[in-house]
This record gives sequence, structure tokens and C-alpha cells, in this order.
Amino acid sequence: MNELPHNADPGEIDKFARLASSWWDPDGPFMPLHRINPLRVEYIEQRRQLSSARVLDVGCGGGILSEAMARRGASVVGIDLAADNLEVARTHAAQIAGLDLEYREIDAEVIANEQPASFDVVTCLEVLEHVPEPQRLIAACAQAVRPGGAVFLSTINRNPKSFLLAIVAAEYALGMLPKGSHEYVKLIRPADLARACRAAGLAVEELTGLHYNPLLRSFSLGGNVDVNYFLYSTRPESA
Repeated sequence: MNELPHNADPGEIDKFARLASSWWDPDGPFMPLHRINPLRVEYIEQRRQLSSARVLDVGCGGGILSEAMARRGASVVGIDLAADNLEVARTHAAQIAGLDLEYREIDAEVIANEQPASFDVVTCLEVLEHVPEPQRLIAACAQAVRPGGAVFLSTINRNPKSFLLAIVAAEYALGMLPKGSHEYVKLIRPADLARACRAAGLAVEELTGLHYNPLLRSFSLGGNVDVNYFLYSTRPESA
């Protein structure tokens, strides 16, 4: 087995690999991803046309987002470092005819060097808080996207409110996520994420909050970015 790249946490990879068989269970440990996935895809497509777009999905896991974008007509390359996740993704995608979808066990920095400026859209959702150096991953996304293309990121803010809602409530009180899914010190403030994007040569276009209503058990986009949030950025044509 190849040695993992430096900007990867073997513990994080193993944590999600152990749950690989549950990726496509809508009531299992990845239930929140299933519930927010329609919002994620709409958020992307409202800003970038997916039909005929070449998309790189970084940290694709079991393929929930990758497959949804391929269903919208995108040509998707999903990458992950957990072979078990990719096997689940490939098996699920094989049941659906006509998807332009490829899964690869490869690091984002490697594919960015291999195929620089090759993708119309790069997505890296719910991944940055799980790597040792998120700024390096952002730089790889910026390198992989073509000039004029878009990079979509999502993560969790770091503040007392996010600790209570995203960790204490979501993982321990409500059981929406497996305990230990997130570490507070790895969460990322919006200002720091925006700064890393600009350092990578990306123009920050928009920050949008993702909110959960426990009474309605529903998610929505908009408003503040106190807890979960999306960042939409573009690579300037002159870059």
C-alpha cells in the first residue's frame, strides 16, 4: 500500500472507512449528508451550470455528492484516500446507467499536479476540517480548477456556538453524527478560510450559512455563518 501523503490524517481516513458500508443508508451515520445533499447540489447549480461541466469532487466518500452532480449531467471525477469508501461509491454508481463518473484513490495535490487547470468546478465539502493543513488542500483545489472556474467549499465555524450545536448537540445530544466526528480545534473560521482562498489565488464570491431546525428536522441555506457554512469562490480568468 502506498504511503499516505503528508496532508492526510490516517486516523480520519480510517474513521470514515470503518463506516463505509453505511454511506448509502439514509437513516445511518451519514443521514445529515443525505438530507443536505439536495441543498448542496442546488447551491452549486444556482451558481455554476453542472450539465456538461467537468467536476472534481475532493473527499468524495461514498459518492453521495459526486453521484448527484453526475445525475445533473456533469462529468465527475470523485477522489478519496479511503479505498473502502471508493468501492462503495463505485458499486452504487454501477447500478445507474448513463452516469459520467469516475472514482480514483488519489490525493488532491497529486491530481492537481497531474491535471492542472482542468476542471470547470471543484467541490470540497465537509472535508477541510478533517485534514492537517486545510490551506494546502485549498491550494490544490485552486490549482485544479480552470481560470474562470469555481471552487465550492464547506466546513464548520470555530466558536462557542458551533461547539455547542455542531459537536455537543449533533454528535452527543441528538445523535445525528457519530461521536468524535469533529474536533473543535480543527474547525475553521470564515475569515481564515477566505484568507486561505485568496492566498491560493481564488476570489471569494459568497459565504452562506447552513442551518438545522430541530423542530422541523429540516435544513436550510442563508443567513449567518455561525455554525456550518459554504464558501463560493472563483479562479480569475487572468490567473
